[in-house]
Amino acid sequence: MTDRITLTGLRAHGRHGVYDFERERGQEFVVDAVLELDLAPAARSDEVTDTVHYGELADRLVAVLTGEPVNLIETLADRLLAICLADPRVLRATVTVHKPEAPVPHAFTDVAVTMSRPRTAPPTDVGPRPATTEDAA
Repeated sequence: MTDRITLTGLRAHGRHGVYDFERERGQEFVVDAVLELDLAPAARSDEVTDTVHYGELADRLVAVLTGEPVNLIETLADRLLAICLADPRVLRATVTVHKPEAPVPHAFTDVAVTMSRPRTAPPTDVGPRPATTEDAA
């Protein structure tokens, strides 16, 4: 799959972190999201309903960023990935969570975590497994 929708630099104020002061004051988080999906249907129809609406995706991602605090940006990235993969058209998603104000006692530009996941196929086992000759042995 080579088709992608990329949302870069989505910013929101969140209260994530291990330390109490991070939860009290909060800080800016920045998210990059890449969705891999077939964009040919949208290109043919020219209809937003045939693609992932990136404005609505941004709303859902910001709701997670500004919502319930978590300790680790790894956990935050995992929750954001779940949002990206909620649309059944998305075959793979990659999310990077940047924490540019992380409490690091040295000069630095950014701390980031990147996670990428494929869509997991729904189970094909919808009933008892048929007996095989191996079962009889």
